[in-house]
Amino acid sequence: MAYQRMRLLHICLLVLGALCLYFSMYDPSPFEEGLFVFKKECGEFLQLPDIDCRQNPPFLVLLVTSSHKQLAARMAIRKTWGREAVVRGRRAKTLFLLGTTASQAERQAVAEESRQHRDIIQKDFVDVYYNLTLKTMMGLQWVHRFCPQVAFVMKTDSDMFVNVEYLTELLLRKNRTARFFTGYLKLNEFPIRTRFSKWFVSKYEYPWDKYPPFCSGTGYVFSSDVASQVYNVSESVPFLKLEDVFVGLCLQKLNIRPEELHSEQTFFPEGLRFSACRFRRVVACHFVKPHDLLLYWQALEGSRGEDCPAV
Repeated sequence: MAYQRMRLLHICLLVLGALCLYFSMYDPSPFEEGLFVFKKECGEFLQLPDIDCRQNPPFLVLLVTSSHKQLAARMAIRKTWGREAVVRGRRAKTLFLLGTTASQAERQAVAEESRQHRDIIQKDFVDVYYNLTLKTMMGLQWVHRFCPQVAFVMKTDSDMFVNVEYLTELLLRKNRTARFFTGYLKLNEFPIRTRFSKWFVSKYEYPWDKYPPFCSGTGYVFSSDVASQVYNVSESVPFLKLEDVFVGLCLQKLNIRPEELHSEQTFFPEGLRFSACRFRRVVACHFVKPHDLLLYWQALEGSRGEDCPAV
């Protein structure tokens, strides 16, 4: 009798060990799990900009991801490339994307800033880096609901220089008003599995070995139809905290491939040394601090009409 009990206990331990081994090796696909699926209606709008796209739609809307502590960056952008501009009769409008915070003082400051400048889109989700996908989809939701008449949408960041005039000229020259997506192309990128990296993605979040084609999140441009389509398809795509890759997954599902805007490089996600002549032919440049942005803009405005040496 004791022998039979010992044998049964031994069998149970073997089965338990096998089950533990199986579950430790099993990595469920996020396509099968509801945990990492993006919900389009996440949060309510807290702030909306003062713009009526039905009456006078802009040609280009620039959506700038920002945070509560980046007031200096927003002010510098408002004074430089984010000013409402008209290029060849086409109007550009810059708006800022924010989440919310636990600080009542910061919430009140943003509400006052929104009343003053009328250029903030804000929703009720926590404003942290890993919610950048929510923030970007919020911007696309605003375009989809309130401004589908716009021709192009650019998503960029608050530490960027954007040459709105040159971008508008290149978009007019490209003459692609539908199924168009461009930026700094990333066509052969792989998930970073190093746990302590800012861009770490686990096998559970993304079980595949390679990312689809996407563009650097520092700055990319949609035709209006693609912006709406990405928003619409987003709920059926596995959620990923890396917003640029998430947009790439949406594009892959839509069978839309990122394209070059120009035969020469115009997007610089790694930054670029400033010169007025060089920045006339730059669409977007990363790592620009507010103080430097003001100086760059002053130099560019002061050099208008001057000839640049042929390259």
